[in-house]
Amino acid sequence: MNNRKLKNSELNRKTVADFKEAEKTPLIIVLDNIRSLNNVGSVFRTADAFLVEKVYLCGITATPPHRDIQKTALGATDAVAWEYVEDSVALSQRLKEQGVKLCAIEQAEDAVMLDKFTPVKGERYAVVFGNEVKGVQQEIVSLSDTVLEIPQVGTKHSLNISVSAGVVIWDIFSKLGVS
Repeated sequence: MNNRKLKNSELNRKTVADFKEAEKTPLIIVLDNIRSLNNVGSVFRTADAFLVEKVYLCGITATPPHRDIQKTALGATDAVAWEYVEDSVALSQRLKEQGVKLCAIEQAEDAVMLDKFTPVKGERYAVVFGNEVKGVQQEIVSLSDTVLEIPQVGTKHSLNISVSAGVVIWDIFSKLGVS
């Protein structure tokens, strides 16, 4: 096998302007009290990769511009729409009132395993990722239309927030057939 690695110039990357004009995946990301600025930047990069509609930064979650976010975002904060909202519970309620399906990413009773979840085309979804230690606030878990859990079979049953976001966003993106 002699596969040739592509050059950056061959990747057909969108410009920031093209990204802003492109049809978005009907997916919103809510980061609830994320401590690590590197995690925030990584989520922005993933949001860029899959044309996510918007990222909400809530509570103690830091906002751009910040060098530690930029270190992992690599400029994605310029393309992806984002907004800071202090109260993630109020935001969650508002999104639901707008008809957005709220999905907490958490280990909880009656959670739906991600591989069993089937998003409905034509619906908009908001996925809520919680604090690295405490997870998604119980009040948001209780408000959620669905609680999604990433199936894990090892000893930790714990993934870094940026890894969880990558897994969930890719899964929903691929199931919606957006590309």
